[in-house]
Amino acid sequence: MNLASYADLAVDLVNTRHPDGDDLHDLDGLRALLAHRPHLAGRVAHRDLDAMRELRAQLHAIFAAAARGDDDDAVDRLNTMLIHHPVHPQLARHDGPDWHLHFNQAGSVPDRYAARAAMGLAAKIAAQGADRLGVCGADGCERVFIDTSANRTRRYCSERCAGRPSVTAASHREPSCVIVPMRDGGQ
Repeated sequence: MNLASYADLAVDLVNTRHPDGDDLHDLDGLRALLAHRPHLAGRVAHRDLDAMRELRAQLHAIFAAAARGDDDDAVDRLNTMLIHHPVHPQLARHDGPDWHLHFNQAGSVPDRYAARAAMGLAAKIAAQGADRLGVCGADGCERVFIDTSANRTRRYCSERCAGRPSVTAASHREPSCVIVPMRDGGQ
């Protein structure tokens, strides 16, 4: 089991809120988020939707703390989440003779989602550092990402947002100098 791979759950959930809207505006939005995650599937109700929105806010706060360089705050928030949503691993065997670890399937969908996302972020931070968690630097974008660049230089959630600051900067630049020939011959 690659625990760090569960960190993507945190990114996917936080990024359901974006400048164009909120993908968790109803139960169908929550079902869409869970659709390609059979290990997290289950019946969901409005209380689950509310819990997922709260979880989204908690995860965003972890990314925001890490992005501003406050590793202690990010880790304190993450440790609190790990206490509230404990992970219960168990050995399982399917599709072959080897035993491997799985997370227990007990609990509500939001609890299982929170436990896996928190474990993924904890594994990522332990292996690579909290500075790998980021919030998009483009104006108006609050999407999050995990920086996988070799030199830890990622600042934007996407290529689209990476291009936005240069466009914005170009539109706010002072006009270029225009050389106007002098009437008196340049003297």
